[in-house]
Amino acid sequence: MSAAEAYFDAGEATWPAARRFDHGPWTLREGQGGGKRVSAATARGAVTNADIPDAEAAMREIGQRPLFMLREGEEALDALLAARGYEVLDPTLILNMPLRRLTDLPMPPVTAFCIWEPLAIMTEIWAAGGIGPARLAVMERAATKTGILARWNEKPAGVAFAGLHEDICMVHAVEVLPHQQRQGVATWIMRAAAHWGQAQGAEHLSVLCVEANTRAQALYAKLGFAPVGRYHYRQSPE
Repeated sequence: MSAAEAYFDAGEATWPAARRFDHGPWTLREGQGGGKRVSAATARGAVTNADIPDAEAAMREIGQRPLFMLREGEEALDALLAARGYEVLDPTLILNMPLRRLTDLPMPPVTAFCIWEPLAIMTEIWAAGGIGPARLAVMERAATKTGILARWNEKPAGVAFAGLHEDICMVHAVEVLPHQQRQGVATWIMRAAAHWGQAQGAEHLSVLCVEANTRAQALYAKLGFAPVGRYHYRQSPE
């Protein structure tokens, strides 16, 4: 897990939980409806089968169904959860590239804008993609951030959110309107994120991509992203 540790830290900083706290050998997160990444428990070191019920009880106490994030190197914990009937959810790749590779071209005028607070049209596009108020609240909690609004054919085309942690610019919540897809909009969004990140002093551009989303994986591979880590979740069968 050591090679990917910086990217897990960046993901935590740029997409933060409402509350994060240590509980025995676990780190627990209160997500307040913001999704799996801000709600999952992670192990802080070696854990045993006897440690799991305590984490489950603590998650239920804050109104969350028990959910764990499993990272590379945590196969033993993964097996313990599997034996308890926990199902695998959302195997995800952490993708990264040197940011400078996407700052080689200047941004064409009125193609993309870095904006925070989000405009109404940005929240509408996110909402159409299933990113509602709870996830907007996650964005608001990030320290150094921007929203990205892309335009194409003289109309709004897509949005994304980018945050900075140390030298990593991580991009989240990329959404392109259906009628504006397959025209290069997502590429310009990523280039806009790279230019913004470079202005903040970042050297790396990173995204999290669910393995089942082969279309997004193909786009990121074409741009030059490569895997630096992976993780998945296991959720209680209750």
